[in-house]
Amino acid sequence: MDVSIHDKTAPVLIAGGGIGGMALALTLHQVGVPCVVYESVPQLRPLGVGINLQPNAVRELFDLDIGADLLDRIGLPAREWALVGRNGQEVYSEPRGLAAGYRWPQYAVHRGQLQMLLADAVRERLGPQALQLGQRVTGYRQTADGVTALLEDRDGHRHEASGRLLLAADGLHSAVRAQMHPQQPPIQWGGAILWRGTTPGVPVRTGASFVGLGSARHRVVLYPISPVDAATGLATINWIAEITVDNRDGWTQGDWNRRVQLSDFAHHFDGWNYGWLDVPAMLRGAAEVFEYPMIDRDPVPTWVDGRVALVGDAAHVMYPTGSNGASQAIIDARVLGAAMVAHGVGPAALQAYDQRLCADVSALVLRNRGAGPFGLLNLVDERCGGVFDHIDDVIPADERAAFMARYKAAAGFAIETLNAAPPTIAPGARVAGG
Repeated sequence: MDVSIHDKTAPVLIAGGGIGGMALALTLHQVGVPCVVYESVPQLRPLGVGINLQPNAVRELFDLDIGADLLDRIGLPAREWALVGRNGQEVYSEPRGLAAGYRWPQYAVHRGQLQMLLADAVRERLGPQALQLGQRVTGYRQTADGVTALLEDRDGHRHEASGRLLLAADGLHSAVRAQMHPQQPPIQWGGAILWRGTTPGVPVRTGASFVGLGSARHRVVLYPISPVDAATGLATINWIAEITVDNRDGWTQGDWNRRVQLSDFAHHFDGWNYGWLDVPAMLRGAAEVFEYPMIDRDPVPTWVDGRVALVGDAAHVMYPTGSNGASQAIIDARVLGAAMVAHGVGPAALQAYDQRLCADVSALVLRNRGAGPFGLLNLVDERCGGVFDHIDDVIPADERAAFMARYKAAAGFAIETLNAAPPTIAPGARVAGG
């Protein structure tokens, strides 16, 4: 049965229990809106590897009472972001988080452990019934007064759930997005292949540095996602090895995420030993390695259809060149919550959310497709082939700083703007009438 807009006890339905879906549930609970999360997997497990949470997203987590005491259990604050050329010489570096002057830290965390942390908070605050596992949202229908999610369990049994809104945080292969935009182009692969793993190792540079090494088309990215163990002197180093190949035939491997052998790719990084970093040894130290294509989707003109809205990767899956995929999903959740405080639990709130974010984040998706902040390495390649003695002779310091400032402004974490901005949701704010 379809619910009525006047039924204030009817929940908001959330499709997907990833980072975006969990942030949505915690936000709606904070502002007094009942909700239920439907997640397709039968059991949540801490899958994935490292991600970075930018200060704008950490600020929102802090406002959800997910503070440093909790985040320190699953990662550590980042202190530096650095780019290094093909010959191991520094191209650019800058402090990050608190060291850069932000009022909030930047965190490098394990993606799956963050999801589990947020899921535990959802169960504790909303109750176990708020997280329904083994239930995939396959589509929706709606009336002026409510929306019905079409659900399918692991055995193929179908049923329905009704609510005031449907918020789809169901990821890259979102069934809700496919219904909302049936003519959308297929997943876009630009030719980059990523191999990802974690290795015990000694952190380089500051001990909490994000380092991009090589060129925009042939690089390694690494950063620690745990503190140094006092007994061993080692931290968990998250790494991504990447090359770009001809993509005219499309992605032919079938799986979007598959375990591979070191011999499948390590030869691309032979000789990458700089003394301060031995890349081949780091790759060899991983217990397992997974291969991914670097993919995104062309932006769509709107994330909203009546009482249905897209959130996170379902709305704007993007290349991970700017470390802002998970961060943007958290921001989406908070902007939606603020819109409901201002406009109530209905289509007006979804329209306000769409107007606030869709165009700007769609532009960020396209900017990331153009290498994002790693574009500096493209400039180095163009001007000197990636090998230099003094970077100032290749790209002056003012030009490097201006390049990074433009990206941070576009991604929403320029220091002065973020520090001066009021909270997305004012402390104690609630949706009128619930």
